[in-house]
Parts: sequence; structure tokens; C-alpha cells
Amino acid sequence: MSAGPITIGEAARRTGVSAKMIRWYEATGLLPTAARSEAGYRHYDEADLHTLRFVRRARDLGFSVDAIADLLALWRDRARPSAGVKAIAEQQIADLRRRITELEGMARTLERLAESCCGDERPECPILDDLATEDGPSAARRGSAGLEAHATHAMHLRDKRGR
Repeated sequence: MSAGPITIGEAARRTGVSAKMIRWYEATGLLPTAARSEAGYRHYDEADLHTLRFVRRARDLGFSVDAIADLLALWRDRARPSAGVKAIAEQQIADLRRRITELEGMARTLERLAESCCGDERPECPILDDLATEDGPSAARRGSAGLEAHATHAMHLRDKRGR
């Protein structure tokens, strides 16, 4: 640990946060405005590095910038009740579980689409057809032409696989 102020490059190296993100955290208020040298270079101290590590860890856990600001305020308030921190963490858990469910749904949709695509030299592609639809993958929302194209492609796929 250095006794004096350090540059943004050194702060980035020590915390694993890029210089660009350090400047952004400063601009958004997550990090206090940096002290400046006479030449105008940003200088950081150990407290700034500690804050940057806190922010990096919170970002690693998927917290939003607003939630991190709330957590930082609670972290700095030594008289805080831990109930506020726990509530933020529980909200993050719920958000992560919702996103996991959404991502699993996306993966299932893509698996079905990839399975229905022959992946051959023909231009027909249900993946591209699906991406071009206004409403997404629901067959009920596709017109009969879309269903027909997918049925033809699926039959070709079954023939190609020998089923």
C-alpha cells in the first residue's frame, strides 16, 4: 500500500476496475470526485480503492447502480440497521431468479429453433424466420404461411435425419 495518492492507472490495477469505469463511477456519484494534481491528474487514496473494490464486488453480484448507491450509503452509515441491507440483497436474489427464468426460457426457445433448422445450403431458416416475426416464437401468433414454411422445413429435417 502506498503512503501517498495514486494515479487512475494504478487504482485500476489494484482494484480490477478499468480506468474508464472509475471515471464513470465518479461521474455517477458512486465514487467521490477524485482529488487532482496541479497538472489535473486524478489521484486516489486507500479509501477510494476500498470503495472501488466494494463497487466491483457489488457489480459482480449483479446489483444495479442504484442498488449499489443504496448499499454504499448503508455501508458508510455505521449506525445503520442491517435490515435495509438484507432487503436490498433479497430483492437482488428475486431479480436474479427472475432473470434466470427468463434466460432459461430463451435457451429453450433457441434450442427448439436450432433443432428445427437444417443448417444446410438451403436459404430457408426457421431461426431467421422467427427473429423476423413481430410477436416472437408463438406458433399461434404466426400466419398460416409461417406455419407452412416451418412445417416444410421440419419435414426436410426429419428426412435428413432419417426419421
